Amino acid sequence: MVVSSQKLCLDLDLGKAVPLPVGSRTFSHELRSTDYMATQQIYAHYSLVHLMVVSITIRRLAHTTQPITIQLQTPFEPKSQDLDLKQGPDFQGAHYAYGRTRVPEVQGGPCPAVHMLWTPVPGALTLRGEERERCWQFLTAVAGSEEGAKGSYRRGLGCAAAGSLHRRHARAWAALWRGCSVELAGPLRLRRALRGSLFYLLSSVTPHPVLPPHGISPGGVANGARGEDYWGHVFWDQETWIFPNILLFYPKAARAMLEYRIHTLEGALHNAREQGYEGAKFPWESAATGREVCPEEIYGAQEIHVNGDVLVAFEQYYHTTQDQRLFREDGGWRLVCAVAQYWCSRMVWSEEEQCYHIRDVMPPDEHHCHVDNSAYTNAVAQRSLTFAADLARDLMIPVPEQWLRRAKSIKVPFDAGKKYHPEYDGYSPGEPVKQADVVLLGFPLMHPMSPEVRRNDLEMYEPVTELHGPAMTWSMFAVGWLELKEVQRAQTLLNKCFSNITEPFKIWVENSDGSGAVNFLTGMGGFLQAILFGYTGFRITRSSLRFDPALPDDIHELNVTGVSYLGNKLRFSITREEIGIEVTESLRDPPALPLEAVLEESGQRLPLHKGQRISLPTAAGWIQRSSPGTS
Repeated sequence: MVVSSQKLCLDLDLGKAVPLPVGSRTFSHELRSTDYMATQQIYAHYSLVHLMVVSITIRRLAHTTQPITIQLQTPFEPKSQDLDLKQGPDFQGAHYAYGRTRVPEVQGGPCPAVHMLWTPVPGALTLRGEERERCWQFLTAVAGSEEGAKGSYRRGLGCAAAGSLHRRHARAWAALWRGCSVELAGPLRLRRALRGSLFYLLSSVTPHPVLPPHGISPGGVANGARGEDYWGHVFWDQETWIFPNILLFYPKAARAMLEYRIHTLEGALHNAREQGYEGAKFPWESAATGREVCPEEIYGAQEIHVNGDVLVAFEQYYHTTQDQRLFREDGGWRLVCAVAQYWCSRMVWSEEEQCYHIRDVMPPDEHHCHVDNSAYTNAVAQRSLTFAADLARDLMIPVPEQWLRRAKSIKVPFDAGKKYHPEYDGYSPGEPVKQADVVLLGFPLMHPMSPEVRRNDLEMYEPVTELHGPAMTWSMFAVGWLELKEVQRAQTLLNKCFSNITEPFKIWVENSDGSGAVNFLTGMGGFLQAILFGYTGFRITRSSLRFDPALPDDIHELNVTGVSYLGNKLRFSITREEIGIEVTESLRDPPALPLEAVLEESGQRLPLHKGQRISLPTAAGWIQRSSPGTS
């Protein structure tokens, strides 16, 4: 950028980093001289989801009448090594290009279409002598159809002409923030990391459904061009690490993430057939079709726990919303049934141990492959079958006997002498582990175990887990210690996450040495779960939303607003002495279910009425649908 007394150069390359005010998701850059100020803003419009906006405003700071000229630089050309683009006729002052991807995702498959319009960028902008201030806006619309791109561009022009383009974007974000607030009285570093992580996750979901639905990649689609950012592919990261945080505040956005899996079910059915099994096998790396697109075959063949991870998300959504329509009418039951069929066909009976085995897999700990009976894989398979059976009963569908038999009889490795879960058959204590694996049995799987076993699992794997491994790992250890009320030990582990956060924009890197995906949404998701499910003790169960708070010494208060449960929005205010709970909103269509709070120790039930705050001692309890007779 070059500045002279009369001319200012601004770079319109959207890849350049500029300061980030998280309130309105706008990248803003200011340059000042003694006589004038130039402001560049860049934002992906939140309500016009196919639109990117760059605005440049020049404002005089001195009483002069001399013209002010800004030289503009932009490297953009409508060329791509991945897209076969053609130039179309201009549209309402915009250049137009369209085309398709050069290579289909799968052999013989379609090449998705791309349509793009953009405002031509002049070589310079001039604020005339009689003008005090002026704003120029440059729009880019990208969609999968000509109609979508042109419609978005047209609406953007209309908002720009009315002077409401950025205001509409900012208002949409303000409404989003009002709907979900997580505020804590504690260290500034923690509060900033919390706010930044929530901001980036919310930036990855759309305010209303987009067709076809798309998933969320570990580094987001904006960082998908390079191998280390996973090409924008969708992994288990979506369901295990990102989804629970979105579900807690925005069930509609969470539903859209599940609809992505329903949309790609045909590809998952193909994957299972290709491997010689029944049902559906979701790919380790998923894109548009649901077919396996991982460049290394071993992950798609062996890291099959992704199937169970997908079903855990469906289960969490169902228990939070009781939305049977997703399953009865919108394809959810077919998906659940297909995953259950896969697990049944993937298991083999062991005459020696008199239980079912799942052999030749890779657990979440990717340092080990070709192992038998991964504790996590088998436990998540068991949970898949249990949920499928429970859902079938709710939908009044006969439950296949093999689902029940296999769920009851699958082996989840356990060392009765040492009272811990070996990661897989033959695991020796002390073997290095890449990332959180067995500790996930406690959360999010809530696999039945005593506090002693939970502690032993944490102590067994914490010292052997790779110190600089994936960013989400230590969050899950922190959740485990919070369960056991070892709050300072939990906080020490959570603090390890800060080595994955880079300044000044709170960008997460996958590994603390700076390698891996950027901006790593998976790490943020794990970190947020340590706050939203760790400090609060929230657990989504079949019949309730449980709470059991545990706050570290340097956290004095935690306020969580916008928690969604059975059509209601709740506010939780937590201190060491008291929990305040209030229903702030209740849906009318469909009508929200009435709620009550239950204290675990006494069994006391307290009705929750909209706008009426109740106070409880800080202890374990749960929120559930009101029982008859509660008043």
